[in-house]
Amino acid sequence: MTVHFIGAGPGAPDLITVRGRDLIARCPVCLYAGSIVSKALLDYCPEGARIVDTAPLSLDEIEAEFVAAYEASLDVARLQSGDLAVFSALAEQLRRLEKHGIPYTLTPGVPAFAAAVAAIGRELTVPEVAQSVVLTRVSGRASRMPEDEKLSAFAATGATLAIHLAIQALDRIVEELTPFYGPDCPVAVVTQASQPGERIVRGTLTDISAKLAVEPIERTALILVGRALAAEDFRDSALYDADYRRRFREVR
Repeated sequence: MTVHFIGAGPGAPDLITVRGRDLIARCPVCLYAGSIVSKALLDYCPEGARIVDTAPLSLDEIEAEFVAAYEASLDVARLQSGDLAVFSALAEQLRRLEKHGIPYTLTPGVPAFAAAVAAIGRELTVPEVAQSVVLTRVSGRASRMPEDEKLSAFAATGATLAIHLAIQALDRIVEELTPFYGPDCPVAVVTQASQPGERIVRGTLTDISAKLAVEPIERTALILVGRALAAEDFRDSALYDADYRRRFREVR
């Protein structure tokens, strides 16, 4: 028996890996985060599968589902939104499984920030503008941020920021970032990326709060900040330069 943690992607049911889809299809038990995972993915479950929405469950109750499946020798597909690597509440579940000696696997998924960037049609790393991306959040009810992980510290680098789970703190974010990026720095707020309700609000650090005051976004959203979001006058990457010698292409 194995618990298969599967990154279910950002929302669109076809943005799941083939491996993830095939694991769902062969597992007689499926636990899914119903508040944020597309229910269309449940169509891949085998007939008669036990399907459990974990949105209303506590960690103890989720652990009990794992243990029950283990005792019955039933593989579990555990669907979690986006990718498992960040902001997935994965670590505490793995700790519970390891306590019981229950084996598990991890299958990555399309992360929310990647879907949001695809929606706005940009690249987060642009030559000589920004070559680093910071995935972060702000302190909230779920957990506090470590003392040294401040937005101002990340902003001082000029990196592109992908700020998760923070729409309620937009005014504070604008205040903290403006001294580093400048008031005209591009901002994009994306909610429900890849889903039918997808919505994008573009602006700058100066006007993004006012724009969202007119048409608020109250659900989970991603806030993207950085010069790369609207960069136009930048040098081409050397990757495809005709004079750039590399393994797969000789200089002509």
